Amino acid sequence: MNPLERLQIFHRVAELASFTQAALSLGLPKASASSAVQQLESQLGARLLHRTTRRVQLTQDGQAFYERSKDVLADMEELQAMFAQQPGAVGLSGRVRVDMSSSIARDLVIPRLPELLQAHPLLSLEISSTERRVDLVREGFDCVLRVGSVVDTSLIARPLGLMRMLNCASPTYLARHGVPTTLADLTDPQQGHRLVHFVNTLGAKPGGFDYLDESGQPRSLALPGAITVNNADAYQAACLAGLGLIQVPVLGERDALLRDALRSGALVAVLPKLTAPAMPINLLYANRRNLSRRVRVVMDWLAAVIAEEQLATNE
Repeated sequence: MNPLERLQIFHRVAELASFTQAALSLGLPKASASSAVQQLESQLGARLLHRTTRRVQLTQDGQAFYERSKDVLADMEELQAMFAQQPGAVGLSGRVRVDMSSSIARDLVIPRLPELLQAHPLLSLEISSTERRVDLVREGFDCVLRVGSVVDTSLIARPLGLMRMLNCASPTYLARHGVPTTLADLTDPQQGHRLVHFVNTLGAKPGGFDYLDESGQPRSLALPGAITVNNADAYQAACLAGLGLIQVPVLGERDALLRDALRSGALVAVLPKLTAPAMPINLLYANRRNLSRRVRVVMDWLAAVIAEEQLATNE
């Protein structure tokens, strides 16, 4: 095992605070990960990690070494990739790990991936599609494509634009509760309107019906709901089943499920003058001086895909 591999293993152990999880993510036996860190410590003459039966934690020397070696590791990985190309191969090589919502992955990014991989056949992508807020550093993500407000100020946010919101309901739901046209309709107990609640983590308090008032200020109206979900597909499925109103960001023509449901009449857009504020979409990445070239290229490609979709939506 060469010094660069040992450094890569140390970084993954430090980020995940676990030899077991680091070994799994790298496809190595746990013993190999432990041995690699021990060899690195012997080479440096310093203890980098505190090890107990329950947790792994950076020492003071380990924290300093981790921070100083971030850029070194990124530079070395890029240099290694330059001279590791197979004969006749073009483009980048190596792995990039990205997280994004399931709808963006399904409708926007994955259908366009062949063009990226055709340009860079040695590139390997790991795509996580989830609505939960992943820990970018701890879980080893190179970048995250996220819709909504940025709450982690330790990350760098690259704004990619705004996604307009749409209120939807099924014909079955509207036949039962009536078509709402005002806020008063939503709160009328005789109509009994309700939301399908969406949360990133089950157990969290769900929000209400979000809208902009006449002065353009964001407001929220508390409404009941019989079901709470934490996945975009389940959110739309619950609406299709007549379980409540939903408020969804519009991805444009490639938002296949929403587009087809609206065109077929399975879903109906309602309250067009009471939509929620547009949601920002950002690329998030860790605060480091240098990113490897393959990560920068993937991020630029993702930004271009989002920009093209927004342009097509606005035409």
